Amino acid sequence: MSEFKQTFNSSLGKKLIMALTGLFLCTFIIVHLGGNLLLFSNDNGYGFNLYANFLTHFPPIEVVAYILYVAIIVHALYALIITVKNRRARPVGYAVVNKSPASWSSKNMGLLGSILFFFLVVHMSDFWYKYKFTNDVAFKEYRTDLATNQTIESDYTPVSPTFEHSATVENNVEIVRVKDIHAKVAHSFSNIWYVLLYVVAMGALSFHLLHGFQSAFRTLGWVHRKYTPIVESVGTWLFAVIIPLGFAAMPVVYYFMSLNK
Repeated sequence: MSEFKQTFNSSLGKKLIMALTGLFLCTFIIVHLGGNLLLFSNDNGYGFNLYANFLTHFPPIEVVAYILYVAIIVHALYALIITVKNRRARPVGYAVVNKSPASWSSKNMGLLGSILFFFLVVHMSDFWYKYKFTNDVAFKEYRTDLATNQTIESDYTPVSPTFEHSATVENNVEIVRVKDIHAKVAHSFSNIWYVLLYVVAMGALSFHLLHGFQSAFRTLGWVHRKYTPIVESVGTWLFAVIIPLGFAAMPVVYYFMSLNK
């Protein structure tokens, strides 16, 4: 077995894979939150539908998306391997470098990760799978007058069952036809059980990142008395507070909006 294989089959190697895939996923959720904030735009889903269409039809983004799926599976798989191995040996967290008392989140990373993995399966089957591989998502047509920048929306029924999207300009009017994933989001977020699952999952994400983000840097050996407090601050406020609250706000807001209709 080569030295490279030996390194990544060792306990340290598994922890490094966990750290690298975890940081990659942290980068993704920042971008994902930024795009999902378009749900709060007062445009009847126009911006969000264009964003979703771009994500699913721009080849470089699609390549990154499949790398993301692999990263999720690898991160979950190695988390399971490390958890089982540690329980068989001794209960030591994968990135502990001192003898300070372990936090609740560090002792329950397996539980938190399991909640998140279950949520991802439900979430992707409800949105990504139905958007990409079924006809459950209707279409919208947006006509924008390029002179006044005013947009008029209407339902659209494709002539061909293989139709995906289109964008044309006729008589100084931009005509965009895309899947109306915004309507699917609004429908899902009108279900109190889905909203509760989403909020619980974001709570799990908060505690998971509270420990995981900082531990990833420790595992990689990036520990410095000057920069470690910055990493801890970013891990706490950005990843454990702002990002989970941003995601959780979406289903809550849409649920209360559905009650007023």
